Amino acid sequence: MTRTIIGLSGNLDRPSKTRALVQTAVATAASRFEAVGAVFDLADFGPSLGTARRVGDLAPTARSALDVILSADALIVASPVYKGSYTGLFKHLVDLIDPQALQGKPVLLAATGGGDRHALVIEHQLRPLFGFFEAQTLPTGVYAADRDFTDGQPASAVLGDRLARAVDQFSPFLTRRAQPEVFVLSA
Repeated sequence: MTRTIIGLSGNLDRPSKTRALVQTAVATAASRFEAVGAVFDLADFGPSLGTARRVGDLAPTARSALDVILSADALIVASPVYKGSYTGLFKHLVDLIDPQALQGKPVLLAATGGGDRHALVIEHQLRPLFGFFEAQTLPTGVYAADRDFTDGQPASAVLGDRLARAVDQFSPFLTRRAQPEVFVLSA
């Protein structure tokens, strides 16, 4: 059974630092856990996303992208920071998701911004959002500032270390156990 690790960048722009961070994270995780990876950004949902009031209002290609995201074994989700929070269209996409669709799913949270003053967006905005869905957000979030990129690609050693640590936290969810654990209760 092939595992899937899917990334979602809450950005419309291409290229974008947020997408580059998500692509790097997905590639790292897919390699580490011998999984298949793919990355989507908001542009993949097309114009129907902005007008959708429910999932059924999405165009077929947008609905297909959302189905791939929701069926993933693990997610890597990132947003650029605007005005101290995730992007509005990203939140709109999340609002279309059924409240039980992400229950128990491991999610690595990430964000990008101009400087350090936005680093807490992961803890104050993204973690509560995915907590609502009862997703299993990984303990380590990954925030990247402009200085962590060179030519639009993640390049900082500190960022690389943090990303590797976060990806390793997928282990309990993606590593196969040789034998199932058996618990014996004695009376």
